[in-house]
Amino acid sequence: MGGRPRATGHRVVDLLDLADRTVNACLARVTAASNLSREQWRTLMLLDEGVGEDGLDAPGHSMGEIAVRAAVPAPTATRVVDRLIAEGFAFRRSDDWDRRRVLVHISAAGHRVVASAAADLDEAFGTVLADLGTADRIDLIGLLTRLESAIGGEERVRTP
Repeated sequence: MGGRPRATGHRVVDLLDLADRTVNACLARVTAASNLSREQWRTLMLLDEGVGEDGLDAPGHSMGEIAVRAAVPAPTATRVVDRLIAEGFAFRRSDDWDRRRVLVHISAAGHRVVASAAADLDEAFGTVLADLGTADRIDLIGLLTRLESAIGGEERVRTP
């Protein structure tokens, strides 16, 4: 039937689906306390990038960046951000260089949620990965990095 025979009993798509479900299950346990969706989590992670230990100096991000990171259309990204703002996890502010442009920033409360959830996720995945030796963990990270590069990372996600 026109394809290469599989060397193992697993298809790549099945393994990726399993990985996605595993991440989602761990993420759901951690973010449930803050009542965050996966898209809201992705958005908070983006907003938290570059933030100092004190939760300050958030660079701010445009709605276009947020839509790509959350892998949702722009109108959905707006609803995600509106909900984060309503919960006190984010805020909007005009860009210092271009007052017409509005950027979304993480609040101190949002930073605390990300820090706490990230620590919990690190612990959960640390437990899962504890059975792997150092070389296997390095291989796993390398393979995931290669996979991301092969598909173009987040830049492949397009919003309508």
